[in-house]
Amino acid sequence: MGYRTDRSRAEGLGAANDGVHHWWEQRISAVALLFLTPPFVTAFAVNLGEGHESVLASYAHPFNAIVAIGFFIAVFLHLYQGLQVVIEDYVDNKRWEAVLIVAARLLCALFALIGIFAVVTIALGG
Repeated sequence: MGYRTDRSRAEGLGAANDGVHHWWEQRISAVALLFLTPPFVTAFAVNLGEGHESVLASYAHPFNAIVAIGFFIAVFLHLYQGLQVVIEDYVDNKRWEAVLIVAARLLCALFALIGIFAVVTIALGG
């Protein structure tokens, strides 16, 4: 038996005892994508149809490289958060739910790291 009231035990906690942390993370990544998507798409669109050297020169510029890295981090974090919610809502088997969440996390992290590695390699001239 504890000395805490029902309200103090429940305050800030959701059904998963996680509170609103996940909700805020998703909103922050969405706002980050609002600001990162236009410059990322613009830099990408400018290089469509250009030669290999033009693309390398564009992403060797620090602004484009930083925007691309930020975009990859934000988009794959947001994707993982969305997949996690869908898996938690629609998978009834707890074991499969855990396996799918870990798989989604690993795949999103892998894709983000591949994108970041590609941009860093281009930016450093490697």
